[in-house]
Amino acid sequence: MDYWKKLDVRHHEDWDSLLVSENRPERIWLFSTHAGESFWNVKFQEGDGLLFGNEGHGAPQWLHDWAGERRLQIPAFTDGLRSLNLANAASIALYEGLRQIRLNS
Repeated sequence: MDYWKKLDVRHHEDWDSLLVSENRPERIWLFSTHAGESFWNVKFQEGDGLLFGNEGHGAPQWLHDWAGERRLQIPAFTDGLRSLNLANAASIALYEGLRQIRLNS
C-alpha cells in the first residue's frame, strides 16, 4: 500500500486503554445488523469513531450494551442475504461519514 505512511494509525493495548486515551474518538458508533437506527439518520462529526464487530460473529453483547443509542445499521437491500461483508460495510460507513463532514466544513 503506497499510502500506508499517510495513515494516522493508533494502537491501543485493549478496549479500556482506548476509552481512557487522549486520542479517543469523541463519539464512537457501533455498526451492527442488530441495531435499529439507520446510519442515514445520523449527522457524523469530525472526531467520530466507527466501530465494527467481527465479520463472523459480530460485536459481543457487552459492546452493544456499552454503545447503547450509538448503534447503527446500514440498510441492506439484499432479500434473503444475511448482511454486507465487513470490508464493504466499513467502506460504506466511512465514505458516508467523510461525505457529511466535508459537506459541513
